[in-house]
Amino acid sequence: MYSFQNDYSEGMQPAILRALETINYHQNHSYGQDIHSDAARDYIQEALEDFSVDIHFIAGGTLTNLTFISHILKPFEAVISAETGHINTHETGAIEATGHKVCPVLTKNGKLTPDLIRPVLDMHENEHWVDPRLVYVSNPTEVGTVYTKEELEDLYAFCKRHDLYFYIDGARLAAALAAKEETHLTFPDLPKLCDAFYIGGTKVGAMFGEALVLVNENFKERFRFNMKQKGAILAKGWFLGVQFEELFKNNLYIEAGAHSIAMMKPIKEAFEKAGIPLLCEAPTNQIFPIFPNALADEINKKYLTTFQCKPDKDHTCLRFCTSWATNENAVKDFVEDFEEMCNRLL
Repeated sequence: MYSFQNDYSEGMQPAILRALETINYHQNHSYGQDIHSDAARDYIQEALEDFSVDIHFIAGGTLTNLTFISHILKPFEAVISAETGHINTHETGAIEATGHKVCPVLTKNGKLTPDLIRPVLDMHENEHWVDPRLVYVSNPTEVGTVYTKEELEDLYAFCKRHDLYFYIDGARLAAALAAKEETHLTFPDLPKLCDAFYIGGTKVGAMFGEALVLVNENFKERFRFNMKQKGAILAKGWFLGVQFEELFKNNLYIEAGAHSIAMMKPIKEAFEKAGIPLLCEAPTNQIFPIFPNALADEINKKYLTTFQCKPDKDHTCLRFCTSWATNENAVKDFVEDFEEMCNRLL
């Protein structure tokens, strides 16, 4: 069965695999203070056109989020997130376990706006409540939608006016940047749009790893102390450095995001042709089509997908996700199979 469950089922980019093999017997300094991690930081700073940011390599997204959030917030401070936000749904209460409440906000499309955040601030009016201090967004969101540059500018301006920090989870940032026609985003924009963000490697063909970028000067001091306490510093940290070296050579990072989107396009077109609605409009490598139950069951006999929700008793919403390594022939086969299923069942 071919899998459209996620964008991290395959191993790693061939360039990363070759690089790791090449340096396998080289001796390196430990704990991320090696020549490969330094080179990767240089590559990322060049892409961002900002050499003032601090960059830390961390093994995974949940560990990145909890290490960062626990570092910047005081014990009585909280983080605002869309209800669908990763820290609120798929991190096993990791943020709460560090002592910080997540304040979830119901959205129609997974995206926060100033108007949605304002009531949370109004509600938490004094010391009898937690004090919301950080706004967390994912770009793309967990339902495949994207924030435009203009929307991020509005959010960041709102945060600054209300003395809030603004943090972007970039687990699938490559897809947001590759969808430039919709987002108008480039790498150099990012340090101007938030206090911190991370560049996801796991979902673009790294074996593992994310690059946390600290923009706000107040976050930088003694950050590695918190990393060590949270188990976020790898002894063999050069494995992270090598991977980000390769991802940021020759535009591989953006190419990976672009490939995942290109592989989704024929699938999305097939759903549109069959009149299958989407949970919300999504221009990246994740879409959430809503099928009649019988069609969803038929798809899942031959292809792996992820169950999202039951909009009603007669329909099932599934997540389809393509990756940096999705095979073009597999996509063609799925489209042909899907058309045959529709002819039989619709």
